[in-house]
Amino acid sequence: MKAGIRLLAGMAVVMSLTILGMRPFVSDAAYQKEKGILYSDFNDLSGFQKAYWERLATSEKETSFGLRPANVRLEDDELVLTVKSSDKGLTGGEVYTSKRLGFGLYQASMKPIKNSGVVSAFFNYYNENGKGTEIDIEFLGYDTTKVQFNYYTDGVGGHEYLYDLGFDASEDFHTYSFYWTSDRIIWYVDGVQAYEATASIPQLEAKMHMNAWPGGNTDWVGVYDGTSPLDAYYDWVSYTSIEDMN
Repeated sequence: MKAGIRLLAGMAVVMSLTILGMRPFVSDAAYQKEKGILYSDFNDLSGFQKAYWERLATSEKETSFGLRPANVRLEDDELVLTVKSSDKGLTGGEVYTSKRLGFGLYQASMKPIKNSGVVSAFFNYYNENGKGTEIDIEFLGYDTTKVQFNYYTDGVGGHEYLYDLGFDASEDFHTYSFYWTSDRIIWYVDGVQAYEATASIPQLEAKMHMNAWPGGNTDWVGVYDGTSPLDAYYDWVSYTSIEDMN
């Protein structure tokens, strides 16, 4: 059952996410006309396909991550991204916004895959000619009681931080967020600040992504055990620009 209005609304400050008051999200259609607000609860297949989301339109032969559009579906008002075996190896699924987004509050209510060797993620990404932005919320399936925060500026990362959630994220939906400004990134879990970074913050607008994929690097994600298919679930996602939060 969806819970109506969902918004960590207001201005995120250094130590906490201050709630300035609740207000409804605009619909998918309204977003096309209004800058700075994005919200999707994945309850309309036609709206999902025709509005502002795109599925990765390549086969597993054309991407090292094995992402395929066939591994993306809507089910019971949720976005489902699948990792599964095929005759050509492991494949995953991804969706992302058709436009780049800037500084602001990014949120997802999600339930990641609990299985060694796979990653479920919510993040933004842009890279062109070595210049770019990436801010990550990643679940490594071998231990879904933790979440990894990370970011890249012009392709340079090394900012990984593993946060102990105190619960198993695969068992229920929780809200994971990051608030991005020109001088800091603050990550939140269910509205509570979990981590903050202030060094070498990325500056370029980037598309918002969700994906589930076979990690490949066993030192990072563990060894895949052959279980297939595996599903990551997203109940809703949102973006609110800094300008719209003021």
